[in-house]
Amino acid sequence: MLFGLTSFFLVINQFTSLHVGGIRYEPTWESLDSRPNPAWYDEAKIGIFMHWGVYSVPSFGSSNLAEWFWWCWQGSKNKDCIDFMKNNYRPGFSYADFAPMFKAEFFNPDEWADLIARSGARYFLLTSKHHEGWTNWRSNISWNWNSVDNGPHRDLVGELAASIRSRTNVTFGLYYSLFEWFHPMYLADKANHFETQNYVNKIMLPQLYEVVTKYKPEYIWSDGEWEAKDTYWRSKEFLAWLYNDSPVKDTVLVNDRWGIGDRCKHGGSFTCDDRYNPGKLLGHKWEDAMTVDKNSWGYRRNTVLSDFLTMDDLTSILASVVSCGGNMVMNIGPTADGRIDPIFQERLTQMGDWLKVNGEAIYASKPWRAQNDTKPDWPSSGVLNFTLPIPSSSTSVTMLGLPDVDLPWKAMPGKSGIMVMLSQLTLDELPCKWAWVFKMTGVK
Repeated sequence: MLFGLTSFFLVINQFTSLHVGGIRYEPTWESLDSRPNPAWYDEAKIGIFMHWGVYSVPSFGSSNLAEWFWWCWQGSKNKDCIDFMKNNYRPGFSYADFAPMFKAEFFNPDEWADLIARSGARYFLLTSKHHEGWTNWRSNISWNWNSVDNGPHRDLVGELAASIRSRTNVTFGLYYSLFEWFHPMYLADKANHFETQNYVNKIMLPQLYEVVTKYKPEYIWSDGEWEAKDTYWRSKEFLAWLYNDSPVKDTVLVNDRWGIGDRCKHGGSFTCDDRYNPGKLLGHKWEDAMTVDKNSWGYRRNTVLSDFLTMDDLTSILASVVSCGGNMVMNIGPTADGRIDPIFQERLTQMGDWLKVNGEAIYASKPWRAQNDTKPDWPSSGVLNFTLPIPSSSTSVTMLGLPDVDLPWKAMPGKSGIMVMLSQLTLDELPCKWAWVFKMTGVK
């Protein structure tokens, strides 16, 4: 389907950095929420997410959530996951037996970094630890349940951070799950109604301090918070350290998943739900973390073509999100042997091609006064109607990628609206595929 993006953007080209001076933040939400987000985040608009871990080996999940396979199999005891194991693995096979099979033998961090840059994304998030507890760096706390002591025998976080920083201008960030499904300390704290904090004090917080100090991520995307309050997780104490004394204190961003009830209330960027898009302006910066595979964050071996979002889908989501003041982060799942599937490579390079033409409408843009004009197909009549712009005598209309072509227009009857004449354009002249962006100047 061909359509035009009819959201409007005020582009701000000058980058401004965050300077917090001598401000000290207290471990209270009132103080922490007063900290402004670093400027790089709102200007970036688009990022890439990667879910990669031991779950990438079975790469199967009932209800299509591959990254939840361990829980599907031994937590919820879903019949599909149980049958999958019975039919494909020996009796007595444990989830830990998948770890040596997570070899990442084809992992080339430079190739990944180049692809991420090619996508046009301005920031990147890697799962440092998901709910299974496996860490993609050598955590001294997760002995033999990490990517250096087991599996690939490589520091996946460190290698990718180094490649991205040396080869791209993409901001590097990390996802981290606060809880672990089956960690005995966590289960003991849970059995004690979270009145004890052994898991937090001995596992979670030491890992967070370690990963920030060692790799200096400029985005901490927290998750797995939903079973306990932020007082159990000691989230406010950690964030106060992060903002005051960490090596990324002036540039780091966090999301809002720090305890029961915190989503959409506290934190730097609101990630109120997975695939979150309110469809309207909010009073706070927000993010749509979504998946190119419609159903899963982790890699699935049994996908079919219809499981993946098309570029029409992706450009439509991006236009909606950015017009409402949000950021979009596109998730893909690498394979256990360290490859990025060709379908994901195609979507990332296609997005990069589109942004080369239309990035002016995305990067560093600010929401217009209206967000929900129509999103039409290419008009068979040759006339495209925009109902919300109020034209003036100095109004001009061009298409991004064709800056020297002034498109004729007429005012619609009434107080607002512009009819743009497109009959003079041919398919050969269009500057990109999938969606076209119209730039209007001199509108009220």
